[in-house]
Amino acid sequence: MEDPPSQKRTLLERLSSWLLRAPDDREELLDLLRTACEHHIVDPDALMMIEGALQVAEMQVRDVMIPRAQMDVIDINQTPETFIPTVISTAHSRFPVVDGERDRVIGILLAKDLLRYTQSESSASIRDMLRPVVFIPESKRLNVLLRDFRSSRNHMAIVVDEYGGVAGLVTIEDVLEQIVGDIEDEYDFDEDADNIRQQHDGSWRVKALTTLEDFDASFGTRFAEEDVNTIGGLVIARLGRLPRRGETLLADGLSIEVIRADSRRLHTLQVRRSAAGSTTPAA
Repeated sequence: MEDPPSQKRTLLERLSSWLLRAPDDREELLDLLRTACEHHIVDPDALMMIEGALQVAEMQVRDVMIPRAQMDVIDINQTPETFIPTVISTAHSRFPVVDGERDRVIGILLAKDLLRYTQSESSASIRDMLRPVVFIPESKRLNVLLRDFRSSRNHMAIVVDEYGGVAGLVTIEDVLEQIVGDIEDEYDFDEDADNIRQQHDGSWRVKALTTLEDFDASFGTRFAEEDVNTIGGLVIARLGRLPRRGETLLADGLSIEVIRADSRRLHTLQVRRSAAGSTTPAA
């Protein structure tokens, strides 16, 4: 049921009044916008993006980066025949290229450049195709990084710690997801049957929204007895908070690591059998 015109006018007057002065603080601004959303003046999706944009200004790169251990990299010393299967299985659009070790990132290889290389008879080497690498500190603000991404047209940066070592990587998508929510990419599965997918290294990539019944059926666990409905909900309940990417839960002989998450919810998990566990996924 729509609000009476008088009530809408009152709210519009409040909005107009706010526009004529600076708000006292961010919470006052958000409270006003949420009230506007409740009265159908501001769209819920628009409110979500405004909240995300405000939050980005307070977040640092370390809050959203892909940790060093989870980076899919290419070693320049490998032959294309060696690393192309990794490129295909991960399905990323760009890869950091290292020279022997992860702290020696020498460039970024685009998958489309590699495709041209495999179809060309040119004598050019992989090294010749590398794009420049951008290094940024962990403490860099996300709103500043987004501005830099837009001006430089880069989509990936390597994150370094205070000692100059590689701490991880961040992409423009990681930043945008904090504003607009989840963006489908190479980690998203198209079919419900692919909620649980085995990887080439023997681990399992699992959607956080996978029901506990389906998870139990695949891994022989008994999580469905919990008071939550999804495996993502179980991870949050066990940890007592919304975890960040790279955090791991050990439960029932399984190591469940957060692969993709934003400030609102979990998206993708990676499941392995822990050293002490004996659980084997069902065929």
